[in-house]
Amino acid sequence: MQVKDLKPRQGNVNIELEVVEIGETREFQKFGNTGRVANAIAKDSTGKIKVSLWNDDVDKVNVGDRIKITNGYVSEFQGEKQLSAGRLGKLEVIGKGELKETEEVDKIVREVEEETKKRKKKPLRDEVTEEEIEESEME
Repeated sequence: MQVKDLKPRQGNVNIELEVVEIGETREFQKFGNTGRVANAIAKDSTGKIKVSLWNDDVDKVNVGDRIKITNGYVSEFQGEKQLSAGRLGKLEVIGKGELKETEEVDKIVREVEEETKKRKKKPLRDEVTEEEIEESEME
């Protein structure tokens, strides 16, 4: 199955996708229980789709990961298709993203430094010394 084949209100969706973006995690209350949800964007060779990540799935999925959804469900919200494993389906990470955590942090630091330079401020790495970082980690 491919993204281009998905239709609203379609169940029994079995698909493999690459996660390209993950939004902020939100907490909610339902029936007296707290839950978490985050919207991700995932793609295959035929297109992109919004994927709802629920509770534990929020922590196990990262940008760049390959995921497999078994027995998923496609819903529609404001004219946009959304895919979810739902209560009856399963979401598995079948391949970890290529970027290592330190590479991701370095990339973010470089982006912030470039933005800071554009605003003619002191670069981020110069604002906090390694000694200050070590002291904060010891606390």
